Amino acid sequence: MKTASIALALTVALSPRISLAELTVASPFTDHAVLQRDMAVPVWGTADAGTTITVEFAGQKKSSVAAADGTWQIQLDAMPGSAAPKTLQISDAKSQLTYDDVVIGEVWICSGQSNMQMGGDSIPEIKALVPKAKHIRRFTVKQSVAFEEQDSCSGEWMEQHPASAVAFAFAYFLQNAADVPVGIIQTSWGSSSLEGWTPRDMTERLPHFKEIMTTFDRDEENRERITNLLNGPKPWSRKDDIFLRRQPNILYNAMMHPLAPYACRGIAWYQGESNSGSLEGMLQYEATLKGWIERYREEWGRDDLHFLIVMLPGFGRTAKGGPEGGPESPVAHSWAWMRESQLKTLELPHTSVANTIDLGHLTNIHPKDKLPVGERLALLAARDTLGHEVEAQGPELNRVLRSGDHLIVHFDHAQGLKTIDGKSPTAFWISDQSARWVKADATLKGQSVVLRSSEVTAPLYVRYAFAGKPKVNLVNGANLPALPFRTDRFEP
Repeated sequence: MKTASIALALTVALSPRISLAELTVASPFTDHAVLQRDMAVPVWGTADAGTTITVEFAGQKKSSVAAADGTWQIQLDAMPGSAAPKTLQISDAKSQLTYDDVVIGEVWICSGQSNMQMGGDSIPEIKALVPKAKHIRRFTVKQSVAFEEQDSCSGEWMEQHPASAVAFAFAYFLQNAADVPVGIIQTSWGSSSLEGWTPRDMTERLPHFKEIMTTFDRDEENRERITNLLNGPKPWSRKDDIFLRRQPNILYNAMMHPLAPYACRGIAWYQGESNSGSLEGMLQYEATLKGWIERYREEWGRDDLHFLIVMLPGFGRTAKGGPEGGPESPVAHSWAWMRESQLKTLELPHTSVANTIDLGHLTNIHPKDKLPVGERLALLAARDTLGHEVEAQGPELNRVLRSGDHLIVHFDHAQGLKTIDGKSPTAFWISDQSARWVKADATLKGQSVVLRSSEVTAPLYVRYAFAGKPKVNLVNGANLPALPFRTDRFEP
């Protein structure tokens, strides 16, 4: 960043400690920034009340007057993607801020917990992408917490790929599809719950979150510990780090709120493990995640802010207190219930879910098969946000028809329906009204699967891949796995 008129050393903006006499701009605007193409781009900051602020970029020159509270915002008109470096200049009568090497392309926020944060250095498939990567930049938000919503965060744009394996794979394949620069804003923290990334005012919409925040506010010892850690020496110990990231709301305040309303295509969200410790938490996740998405869209002022949700992959652990039955059981309190909650977000517009039912590890909550996660996210983004005509998902349940002693499952996205091993489809279970589930004998028939069992003479319901770590082999011609589902409404 260059400065003129006066010397300014700003890496963050909008801090309450910065005098409004100084012209500031929001944290995500630095050298090497990526601005979102094809939509209006807000630029905002602080200055003296009544001061005229001018923003110049790519041939545009726009001005506005700082409000009584010292805040200002200017919207640049939509611009086409371009890898040609440009200069962003922001000025008032007394000072000027200049940012060099700014490009225009696709911007995504990648957030969540440890599987989004997990690096790719130990994953050969991810490392192999590095020499071939081009026009990818990253902005990594420093991990921190705050009791109140912050207007600034620590971070800067860099001409480097994201450290996150999933975010990098996503950016790599998206850049190939879009052929414009891709900017990834990485803001994630291991062990964090959805509630950690939730604005406090969501207590008005989510009763369970209100209870959580009430307890949090009353725990003076807890809050004092957080204050001491924020004011104390860094880095934090592992114990303190884990303690901080597991708190409600305060991650949002420090690591997400300062980013809004930075223009971006959407948010890629890989989280849910920390909300899967109980059946109640997994069932509750649907309403929480839907409300969270709608609230973030309000924060960005964009009804079309797209959300890419990463479905939790295969994992053998089950929640406490539920029926046993192993990782393939269709009735255990497994991650199957969390995946069902995640898939319910498809009821909202501008959402996509990356199916990972064929991925994961039986005992390792941090599996290394991150390349296909990123690739599938990019396919969905290409189809749902770029308008590309590509097959971006596997077979999806259309309807189930009963015919005598068997059921016929019809799928959408089933062109070239097959099994990857050439064997009969697996992971199908059927039941009648008794809710006693048995493995089905499954047979491929065109774009459908026929199910029957000698143990169920009048089958009514189907559960497919509805287990912690099911063994699945059903894919379409694009080799994308079928989505898990259940057709019953039995209580778990």
